[in-house]
Amino acid sequence: MRRILIILMAICMLSGMQAAKPKKSAYLMVYHKDADHGLHMALSRDGYNWKALNDDKPIIGGDTIAQQHGIRDPHIFQGPDGAFYLAMTDLHVFGQRDGFRTTEWERDGKQFGWGNNRGLVLMKSRDLISWTRTNIDFTRLDSTLADVGCVWAPETVYDDETGQLMIHFTMHHGNQKNAIYYCYVNNDYNKLLTLPRLLLEAPNQSYSVIDGDIIKHNGKYHLFYVSHEHTAGICRTVSDHITGPYQVNPQPVSTERRGHEAPNVWQRISDGKYVLMYDIYRNNPHTFGFDESTDLNQFTHIGKFSDNRMKMENCVSPKHGAVVQITEKEARRLEKHWNK
Repeated sequence: MRRILIILMAICMLSGMQAAKPKKSAYLMVYHKDADHGLHMALSRDGYNWKALNDDKPIIGGDTIAQQHGIRDPHIFQGPDGAFYLAMTDLHVFGQRDGFRTTEWERDGKQFGWGNNRGLVLMKSRDLISWTRTNIDFTRLDSTLADVGCVWAPETVYDDETGQLMIHFTMHHGNQKNAIYYCYVNNDYNKLLTLPRLLLEAPNQSYSVIDGDIIKHNGKYHLFYVSHEHTAGICRTVSDHITGPYQVNPQPVSTERRGHEAPNVWQRISDGKYVLMYDIYRNNPHTFGFDESTDLNQFTHIGKFSDNRMKMENCVSPKHGAVVQITEKEARRLEKHWNK
C-alpha cells in the first residue's frame, strides 16, 4: 500500500511539473548590425511580423562587453534549466575605422586571416534583462591554441547523452581553412570544460565550412552549415549523435542563390513548421531570408524581410540572427523594459 501511495505521489508531482511548464507564445530574435557592432533584439507574436526593441538601438553595446569593442553573430538558447544562454563573437570588423585600434585587424591579416579574433563573449540570464558575462580568450586556454586565427559564430546546444551544455563554433589555425569545432561548457556558463574538438570539416580542408546550427528532429541531429566550396550557401548533414560523426553534404538546402550565411532553424509555434533563417549578405541592404519545412529535407521559400509575409517594422540591415521561443510574460517584460 505504501509503495502505491509513493507511486501516486510521484505521478501527481510529475503532472504538476508538466502543467506548470510555461507556454511559449512569442519569439525573441537576436542579431547584430555592422553600423554599431552591438547586440540587438526584436520580438514577434506570430513568427512573421517583427518589431525591434529599443527602437533598434543596441540592447547592449559591443564596446562594453567585448575585448575588440564589438560583437557579431549573437545566438540565444534556452537550456533545460530555463536559463537563457547568449553567445557572441568577440570581433569588431571596423575597429580601425571606429578608433578602437590602429591596424585593420587585431593581428596580421596575412598570418591570421580576415576578421581574425581570439575568442567569444558568453552571457547568461534568467529574465532576459540582467545578464552575467564571461570573455573567453582561446589563445590563453592552451599552447596548442596560441595560433588560433578566428573563433566565430558560437551556438549553444544541450547534449542529451552527457547532460552538458555544449558550444560549437567556426575556428581555424593561422590562416588555414575554417572548420566547425565544439567544446563543453559548465552550467554557470563561464568556463570551458574541454579544449576544442573537431565537429565538421571539408575533405582534406580543401575549402571552408562555417556557421554551424544544430537542431534535433525525430531522434536525429541535423547540422546546418555554410559551405564555401562554391558560392556560399547552406547545406545539411545528419548524425545519430550531437557530436557526430558528420560528413559534408554538397547539396544545398536553402532556396536562396545569392551569397548567404548564418543558418538558424527555429520552429513556429502555431503549426510546428521549421523555419530556416539566414543572412543574405549579398543583398543591399543586408536582410534575412526565410524558408520553411515540415521535415528539414525539403524547404519552401517564404520571403525575406520587407518581402512577402515576413516583416520587420523598424529595422534595416540586420546581420546574423537567431530566434528562441519565449512566453508572453517574458515578451511583455522585454517590451516594458526597452520600449519606454
